[in-house]
Amino acid sequence: MKKLLTLCFACSTLFLSISSQAKVVELDRVAAVVNDSVILESDIQDLIITVKSNAAKNSQALPSDNALRVQVIDKLIDDTLILGIGERVGVQVSDAQLDETLTNIAAQSQLTVEQFRENIIAEGTSFERYRESLRKELIISDVRRNSVRRRVYISPQEVESLIQTIKDQSEDKIEYHLGHILIEFPANVTQEEVTASKERADKVVELLNNGSDFAKIALASSGDNLALKGGDFGWKTINEMPTVFAELVDGQAKGDIFGPIRTGLGYSIVKILDQRGKKIVEVEEVEARHILITPSIILSEEKAQETLQNFLDKIAAGEADFGELAKEHSDGPSGVKGGELGWSDPNNYDPAFRDALAAINVDEYTTPFRSSFGWHIAQLTGRRILDATDKADENNAYQIIYQRKFAAEAERWLKESRDQAYVEIFDLGDI
Repeated sequence: MKKLLTLCFACSTLFLSISSQAKVVELDRVAAVVNDSVILESDIQDLIITVKSNAAKNSQALPSDNALRVQVIDKLIDDTLILGIGERVGVQVSDAQLDETLTNIAAQSQLTVEQFRENIIAEGTSFERYRESLRKELIISDVRRNSVRRRVYISPQEVESLIQTIKDQSEDKIEYHLGHILIEFPANVTQEEVTASKERADKVVELLNNGSDFAKIALASSGDNLALKGGDFGWKTINEMPTVFAELVDGQAKGDIFGPIRTGLGYSIVKILDQRGKKIVEVEEVEARHILITPSIILSEEKAQETLQNFLDKIAAGEADFGELAKEHSDGPSGVKGGELGWSDPNNYDPAFRDALAAINVDEYTTPFRSSFGWHIAQLTGRRILDATDKADENNAYQIIYQRKFAAEAERWLKESRDQAYVEIFDLGDI
């Protein structure tokens, strides 16, 4: 026992002797505390290096080192606070989500993920550290978005007001190419002649709505000096055309027909032949019907495909009706409606279903194909182009207002969160 104590004393003396001669090296230190989390000096220095590197690449000026340090600490406090909120409510970003985000980031730079990884490493950054940093940014973004968006309220009146403001600002830039037909009153017109003129005007509108050529109708029927020009009224802004026309045409679409409009000269009929200066948003919709057979333990993939091919053969031979086959055999809710899917944006469908419809013409049938739901045959029954400009304008106005309000609410939310948190920042000389 005495020998053991002597050995311990000797070792302790040696350790103290070595320690007294060694140089003290500070590995890291706590720079700030945010609730139960800490921000290390190394975190601050890493972000400062990143900010300076990015600024150098983009030729951006930076504030003094002291001012930059204050901004960096402030950001790290905010990030740590939001990450803590995310941890409490269970927000997570899986490896699969992270990999998908990395793939998208790399694709934006026209790189593969491996090439992107090599670039990160070449810049002196650990790729794994970059991955985890990106994971934190995704969590922060998700927490902020979910916490703030419920605080944003946008009324329909706000959207309408902004749409009108944008419209007023761009009104002078929009030009309408108009066609005009005048069913002229005779001199000293009687009530009978007014009635007869109205009937002629109604007939002209009917012909135009049924697809008759505007220029030919104008040449044959119009009583003004534009008749020989096919009724071509030329390109006009709202402010350049007669008030009665402006009130009808303002905000309307190419191809729209208005009238008969009674004036002192007779009955006018106006058509928007074309327009320019206005962004037109068009979307395609398709109308289709299908028969779906879902493979199972009892029904193999091959048997499902073979069954649908037999249906096609019977339809082609006139031995069966598509709708009746769908009612009897199709899986899913559309079966009871004869497989009818109605009008829809094709991008709302499963990609395989969308692509199968894109490859055929109206009234044609697809061959059997596999989607994520099972095996299908489908018939394209219609295709149309819709003017979605009004909806696009509404969405644009909503997004503008949302972004304005989101930014303001995000600041308020973060300030409230910081006011409720414990935050302490240590000076360099504190430790």
